[in-house]
Amino acid sequence: LRELRYHPKVLFVLQHALQAQGCQKQGTSEDVVYGIAGSTNVTGDQVKKLDILSNDLVINMLKSSFSTCVIVSEENKDAVIVEAEKQGKYIVCIDPLDGSSNIDCLVSIGTIFAIYRKMSPDEPSGRDALQPGRNLVAAGYALYGSATMLVLATSAGGVNCFMLDPAIGEFILVDRDVKIKKKGNIYSLNEGYAKYFDSAVTEYLKKKKFPEDGSSPYGGRYIGSMVADVHRTLVYGGIFLYPANSKSPKGKLRLLYECNPMAFVIEKAGGIATTGHQAILDIVPEDIHQRVPVVLGSPDDVKEYLEIVKKHSAK
Repeated sequence: LRELRYHPKVLFVLQHALQAQGCQKQGTSEDVVYGIAGSTNVTGDQVKKLDILSNDLVINMLKSSFSTCVIVSEENKDAVIVEAEKQGKYIVCIDPLDGSSNIDCLVSIGTIFAIYRKMSPDEPSGRDALQPGRNLVAAGYALYGSATMLVLATSAGGVNCFMLDPAIGEFILVDRDVKIKKKGNIYSLNEGYAKYFDSAVTEYLKKKKFPEDGSSPYGGRYIGSMVADVHRTLVYGGIFLYPANSKSPKGKLRLLYECNPMAFVIEKAGGIATTGHQAILDIVPEDIHQRVPVVLGSPDDVKEYLEIVKKHSAK
């Protein structure tokens, strides 16, 4: 994976961690795949045994890389501070196994990551991770599906896609400088929460299902694994929504290791990522597990949604 060798060492280490994850998912025993660890993580999600394995694998490899000083994980209540003798200059925020609630039915799952430079001269702490997404050095995700794909965006470049070749154990560049379609024909959200949606979301969905201009309606696609849903949106275009609602007024997805990295990828591909009122990457985090609403995808689709939000906000 020569492309990554020109970027910070932490990216090279993450590449090897994701290679190991991809191979691990293909060869994991039935007990681990279907097992529940018997606890919930700090954000209230049920923890599976594969969550623990993935979290331990990624954190241990990052700590041993001599390139990181702070690691924020969905599975850890507090930020992990790397031992002083192993510290580097980067901060990694990670969801080690996104979509793990779908493991039992073998839906595609993945790993999401975001990498920042340490900005403060002070001793490393969780506060170092409270940076807006505009400060990202790199971000992306690995998707473990019919194949293992790494999607990587860097501050100095665009979005590149790499496929894991299990025969040689390396990621191979398969798509360079990926761009999202200007407009798609797919919307993606959990319509099971329809009774909690605000009027703007309800109106937007109605327009997608019953177009007033007589055009074909949008297709509805929702997997329930953010990595899989966002990857489909990147490849086919359209819009992914996990907006605030009356049940989750602050949103459901986590800013540091879900929304920021995905927003970074989508913006680098020419799309838009927003809460409905503010660009995701402009948010200054207040907590390492902060939740926010998120709407992202093709620019024309997201702009149409924002116009409806603006209209309803003015009422």
